[in-house]
Amino acid sequence: MSEAAGKLRLDKWLWFARFYKTRTLAASVVAGGAVRINGTPASKRSTMITVGDVLTFAKDDHIRVIRIEACGTRRGPAPEAQALYTDMAPPQPRDKTFTPENPAYDGKGRPTKRDRRQMDQSRADHLSKDTHLE
Repeated sequence: MSEAAGKLRLDKWLWFARFYKTRTLAASVVAGGAVRINGTPASKRSTMITVGDVLTFAKDDHIRVIRIEACGTRRGPAPEAQALYTDMAPPQPRDKTFTPENPAYDGKGRPTKRDRRQMDQSRADHLSKDTHLE
């Protein structure tokens, strides 16, 4: 179980560097083939990485390109985790003016109580007309 000097399992390093909240989550991402080491896809969680390797993987809606600067010995606080790598392609800041599209209610937000009553009444009127036709 002892590791060679300067080498660490890929899933463990991703967890140490705080890219994933749990080691299990990091392991499942690696097992899914979503991580590349120096351009080569890694499919085993136990793949060993060393200082100087370049990792490429998708995180949230960004493609992260990370160069490993240190292996680390524990999952420490954020400043300690950020010292483990250099971000070669930092994520761009998100646009603050973007508003998500809400197709459920024509972009007006949540219906008011009055709107819900009108929709319920409209639905009830429509259903009562259908039953009278039979």
